[in-house]
Amino acid sequence: MPIATRVDRVFDALGDPTRRAVFRRLRKGNRSVREIAEGMNVSRPAVSQHLKVLKGAGLIAVRIDGARHLYGVDPSAIEVLRNWLDGFWDGTLTAFKAAAEEEQKKMER
Repeated sequence: MPIATRVDRVFDALGDPTRRAVFRRLRKGNRSVREIAEGMNVSRPAVSQHLKVLKGAGLIAVRIDGARHLYGVDPSAIEVLRNWLDGFWDGTLTAFKAAAEEEQKKMER
């Protein structure tokens, strides 16, 4: 899958506040649907649907442990997103460097 498409899917998936809350709960490690839904204002079936979207975006992975499905953050998705965001930072630094060099030239005249 092209990087741009994967980044779009990640942002689309994280555009929903409930999915962001579900995703945040997975930052501390693998969890079952029951553990994720505990204390949330959504049902377990709703959490399952949000997990399906997050999985489709490549943000989470599922590990089967007996009869339990454990969901966790997929680090490769975070890396893709981080690299994409770093592209903005690289452009900003390049523009800053050019502006600083131009200012230096003006001062030397």
